[in-house]
Amino acid sequence: MDVITAITRGGKAWTPEFVVALDAKKCIGCGRCYKVCTRNVLELVDRSDSDIPEDDDEDDSESIASVMAISDPMDCTGCGACSRVCPKNCLTHKAMAMEA
Repeated sequence: MDVITAITRGGKAWTPEFVVALDAKKCIGCGRCYKVCTRNVLELVDRSDSDIPEDDDEDDSESIASVMAISDPMDCTGCGACSRVCPKNCLTHKAMAMEA
C-alpha cells in the first residue's frame, strides 16, 4: 500500500509522519508536546504507572515524577508539532499507509 499523502494549501505534496513511539527514558515530563497537540494524542502519567523503571543511580533531587505517554495514536494527524517542541527528542514518527 502507498503511504498517506496530502496536498498543502499551496498545492505541494506532503507526507504526514505519525507518532509511533515515545522514549519515556528520555522524557523529562515538561508537557510541551502535550500543549501543542490539538488531538489529545499524548497524556502525562506518573513514572510509577509507566513501564519505565526509575533509575536507582540518579540523584533523587533530579528524579522526574511524571512522563508523557501516547494515549491515542490513531488520532494523530502527523503534523509533527510535538517533535519540534520536544527538548529531548523523545518522539518517533513514521509515514504510514491507510488502514483498511
